[in-house]
Order: sequence, then C-alpha cells, then structure tokens
Amino acid sequence: MKNYSLWRLSFILVIIISAITFSIPTLFYNSNNENWFFEKKVNLGLDLQGGSHLLLEVKNEILLKEEINNISDFVRKFSREERITLISLEIKTDELLIETSNKLDTDKLVEFKNKNYPRLNITRNDNNLVFKISDSHKKNLFESAINQSLEIVRKRIDESGTKEPLIQRQGIDRILLQLPGIKDPARIKNLLGKTAKLTFHMVDDENLIDLDNSSPPPGKMIIKDNLDENIKYLVEVRIRVGGENLVDAQPTYEQGSPAVSFRFNPLGARKFGKATSSNVGKRFAVILDNRVITAPVIRSAITDGNGVITGNFTIQEAQDLSLLLRAGALPAPIEIIEERSVGPGLGADSINAGKIASITGLILVGIFMFLTYGILGFIANISLITNLFIIISSLSLIGVTLTLPGIAGIVLTIGMAVDANVLIFERIKEEINRSNHLITAINNGFKKAISTIIDANLTTLIAALLLFIFGSGPIKGFAVTLSLGIVASMFTAILLTNLLTLIWYNSTKPKKIMGFNV
Repeated sequence: MKNYSLWRLSFILVIIISAITFSIPTLFYNSNNENWFFEKKVNLGLDLQGGSHLLLEVKNEILLKEEINNISDFVRKFSREERITLISLEIKTDELLIETSNKLDTDKLVEFKNKNYPRLNITRNDNNLVFKISDSHKKNLFESAINQSLEIVRKRIDESGTKEPLIQRQGIDRILLQLPGIKDPARIKNLLGKTAKLTFHMVDDENLIDLDNSSPPPGKMIIKDNLDENIKYLVEVRIRVGGENLVDAQPTYEQGSPAVSFRFNPLGARKFGKATSSNVGKRFAVILDNRVITAPVIRSAITDGNGVITGNFTIQEAQDLSLLLRAGALPAPIEIIEERSVGPGLGADSINAGKIASITGLILVGIFMFLTYGILGFIANISLITNLFIIISSLSLIGVTLTLPGIAGIVLTIGMAVDANVLIFERIKEEINRSNHLITAINNGFKKAISTIIDANLTTLIAALLLFIFGSGPIKGFAVTLSLGIVASMFTAILLTNLLTLIWYNSTKPKKIMGFNV
C-alpha cells in the first residue's frame, strides 16, 4: 500500500487529464466557436433544444408495381421454357392479365401459379387469366416494407445509436421522425430520399446505337450518368451482383480523390469474381437508384470480394454513400409528406431544473460523506467530482444526445457513485476495530471490498446493457449515462480513492481517523 506502481499512477493521471480536457467543449461551448475541438460536446435532445419533425410515407404503390413486375418476369420465363404461346400479357397496378392460344397452355400457367404463387387470386375465362395480388398478400408486403424501412431509416439517421432521434411507425405506411438540433436538414432529407438500390451490370459498348433516339435491344437498358444526364450507357438488364451481397462499405481515397470501398459476402465475392474474370477489358457499371455512378474498365479479375467505387465524390458524398450502402436499400421509395421545425418541449426550465438537481445532489452527498467519514469523505468527494468529469467527457467523445432521461441517469449516478466508497470506508472501520494498524486496515479495506463493489456494479451494468440493447430513444440515453456512470465510479473508487488515500497517509502519518485513535 505504501508504494504505488508507476503504471497505475500514469494510467490514473491520463484518465483524469483526458476527462477534464474533453469536458471543456461541453462546459464552455460557444456557438460562435468553429474550432473542431469544441464540436465534440454533449448535444441536447429534442425535448431540451427542439429540432426537425418529419413525417415519411412509404410508397406502397411502387412496391406493388415491383411485385407484379417480378411475377410477370417469371411468367415470361416459364412460358419460354415450356414453349407457351402468349397472345398478350398486360400489367396493371396489382394484377396481371394473360391471354394464351389454347387450353393446354392456360392449364400450365394455372399449375405454375398454384405451385409458385399460392397467395395470388386467379380468375379464369376460357384462355384468359387474371393473376391478382390478394389482400392478405398486400398486407404482408406492406407490413414487411414498413418494418424494414423503420430499421433502415434508424441505421441511416442513427448508425451509432447515440443521437436519440424519435423514430416511430404511424399507420400502415408512415414513419414519424424527430431529429434534435439538426444542423443540416437538407442532407438528412437527401439520405432519406434515396432508395440506395445498388447493382452491378456489364456495359455493352459493341451495339453502336443512338442512345438518345433509339430503343435498347432485348436484354439491354439505357441508364443515365449520375452527374451528367447527357451521358448515357447501354447496359445489360441482367444484374451480375446486387447490393444485398454487400457486408461493408467505408469512405476511402483512390488516387487522392474520395471514394467508397466495399466488401462482398462469400456469395457476392464469387459472383463478382466470375463477372470480372470473364469480362476483362470490358466496362462494369455501378448503378445506384437507376443512375450510373461509375463505369470503369475491368483490368483484371477481382476474386477477393473487395472493390472501390469512384465517381468524383466529395468527402461528404463518399461518407453518405458508404452509410447508405451499409444501411441497405429501402424496399420502396420514401417520400417526406410533412416537415416542420419543433421548439424545445421543456427547454431551458428543464435544463435548469436538471442542473439544480445535479448540483444539489452533489452538495448534499458531499456534506454527508465529509460529516460521516471526515478526511476520507473529503477524498471520496474529490473522486465524485472526477467521476462527473469522466461521464461528461465520455458523453462528449461518443456524441451522445442528452435528453431528460439521460439527465436522470446522471443524477442517479451521483448517488450511486459513493456506494463503493462507503463499502470501502465501512470495511476500514471494521479492520480498525480488530486492532489492526492503520495502514493494514486501509489496505485490507480496499482489498476485501473490491469483490463486493464489482458484484454490485456488474449486476447494475448488466441491467443497463439490456436497456440499451432492447430499448430505444430516451431509454437508450438513460442506459448510456447509467453505464458510463457505473464504469466511472468503479474507476474512481478502486483506483483514484486508493491513490489519494495513500498520498494523504504518506504525507500526514495520521494518529486519528473517523473518530478512531490509531
């Protein structure tokens, strides 16, 4: 106990200095200061500072159109394979009108429908068929689309899980989104407005047709360039690799310019390797939301499943594109049907009340500790203040948005932070009562209390982690502040209080402690 290892001392000093340093942006933030350092601060939630309110609508009619088009493609493919003569095939919003040349062909199509699409309604009149999407199938499609859209919107807006936007489903096809203190609503709307459907196609440079005035040959389509609509590409309809095979995408640099690196899963890597190895020297188009981002020439086979997308991006565009690809494609486009600014629901009064509660709690706990444990209580108070700095700096570094539940978590942490010190000091009292020497009593007090401290805090930490995993919005904010407070209090109680007690003992050689003569 009399000697404290250099590495422990260095570790404690680094944590304390870092905590104080990274608390400065939050404690002394000035909106006129554009220094990058002051951007790392604790942000306030919608209930404390206001923000943007958006109402989104999933375009289910496009979802139905895609579904009926997919069914139509399979019907055509089946008809070619079975040599069925289709006199006509008409696509409507939610139904497919088919006319065949004879009864046998009609029977084959009915059998095909019953085997592959049992949830489609069918109407037959001689050799005329109507395949219609049933109400139950529509309900399942819409339910799946809104749930998938909710998750993707959450990933796009709050990938780290710390900004605490309010994202709620409303009705069959709407999503309510509230964003606290948003600085760039245009960028957010741009992120939400993109379906982010990524596909890879081969470019056809052999058919020299007028892309402005000619129709594409069978199996081909004409796609415009992402940056210049006057530039068009003739590409295969066939998708060589789809965005669903991506497992990661990150912003990077390629020849000094911002780009996006991507990585496929094993299936996507095999498809990508096969496509590039058999088409060396040809162009490979990367298409996002029906626009060609880039169409590089394949120089060699790419079999490791990794690649880079270039396209004259800015740094922000590269970051946004990588985020969109990581989050996945929306099942259907989303339209913003309502947008408004929201004032703080509780605002300055709640912030002031939270400050008063925190400061009052801190003062009362400090007085209690000092009156009960004397100089050791004063040391515990120093640890408590350090604990608050650690919490604030940690919240600043990870960019947490603080709401009222988060403030409640901090206030709760103030009360819990001294628990470990109380356990240690009470254990020291017991050791002194056993007529142990002071240094031995202090040493045993810390040593024997550690297991109890860890057990008590670990159970609370598990509960906080479960709240974070299964909760959302404000519940996550409460869990984050509580978890950080638990970790910080364990650090200050086990290491910092130990160090300060040692410094006090070595410098004063006390004869009396907590009312005991030693």
